Amino acid sequence: MKTKRLNRDLKWGFQHYPYYQMDMDNEIFRGFVSVIMLTDGEQFFWDFEKAGKVPVTGGGMVWLQLIPKGKKRLITAMLKPAEGKKDYSVSVWYVDVIEKYVYDSDGVAVYWDKYLDVLATPQGDVRIDDRDELDEAYQQNDLTKVQYEEALEECDNIISEMFADFGKTEENCLAILHEAMKMIENREYQLKLNG
Repeated sequence: MKTKRLNRDLKWGFQHYPYYQMDMDNEIFRGFVSVIMLTDGEQFFWDFEKAGKVPVTGGGMVWLQLIPKGKKRLITAMLKPAEGKKDYSVSVWYVDVIEKYVYDSDGVAVYWDKYLDVLATPQGDVRIDDRDELDEAYQQNDLTKVQYEEALEECDNIISEMFADFGKTEENCLAILHEAMKMIENREYQLKLNG
């Protein structure tokens, strides 16, 4: 399994953007939360059948990353400024199936990626990515049979729990973002990098 840092400094080059991480434990959400504020930069798009081209990076966007307590998933809600409003809307969800997360020597959360990903849009797209990588990792004994089966089960749970009602999932993400922004304003985060 690969380990990846939640501040996304290696793959995406986000080292210059404000990054906050915190634990949240309230009626809105229980678990790990991080926020990356994309203050500038060109837009980069992904294509989906129903949603068409959707932005995943670009100035003004926010990445909200969530690891719900007791779940083996990292939810990244890529949020774009809502048209004509001061709020945001979900552009796309990218959900990694993970084994666990810990903190590195810098205090940044690091997760163990179990290859399988679920991508979804508010318009109704749901796509499973990297099943071939999961199968290959299992065949090469990089994953045990239990870990392999847990990854497939978590993938099914992500789809049934999050994407049976896209509107509710978006509403929940925006409520968590609102709470996280209040925590940031009140300096109730555990770590801030950049900005």
